[in-house]
This record gives sequence, C-alpha cells and structure tokens, in this order.
Amino acid sequence: MKKSVILILAMIFSLSIYSCRETTQEKTEEAAEAIGEDIEAGAEEAGEKIKKGAEKVEKKVKEEIDEEIHETDDVNNEEATDDAA
Repeated sequence: MKKSVILILAMIFSLSIYSCRETTQEKTEEAAEAIGEDIEAGAEEAGEKIKKGAEKVEKKVKEEIDEEIHETDDVNNEEATDDAA
C-alpha cells in the first residue's frame, strides 16, 4: 500500500509539473507574439516617418529647382541677380 501511495503522489506531481510547463510555454508564445507585433508597429511607424520626410525633401528640392530655373532665388532677402558672379 505504501508503494501505491508513493506511485499516486508521483503521478500527481508529474501531472502538475507538466501542466506548469504548458502554461509557461503558452505565456512565452504570447510574449513572443506581442514582441513581434510591437516590432511590426514600430517598423510601420518608422516607414511612415521616412516617407513623410522624403516627401518634404522632394517638395523643397522642386521649389529650389524652380527658383533656379526662373531666377527667383531669394538669398538674404534679396533677389538673386547672377549666381555665376
């Protein structure tokens, strides 16, 4: 009878350890998914900021090119007369 009690206790102990392991594994998987989602959101945000910055640069470059073509550069609040001089 003593062996049966020890065997039953050993089985209960084994089951409790196994269930704890599954819980830990589930929590780890959930944490990994959350990290992945955070990385994805951060990458999307960075991409949007880069795109907005590129659009600003593109607009400014177009303005500068237009000013050069039409000789309307405004340097030190004065109209540019000749850039070659």
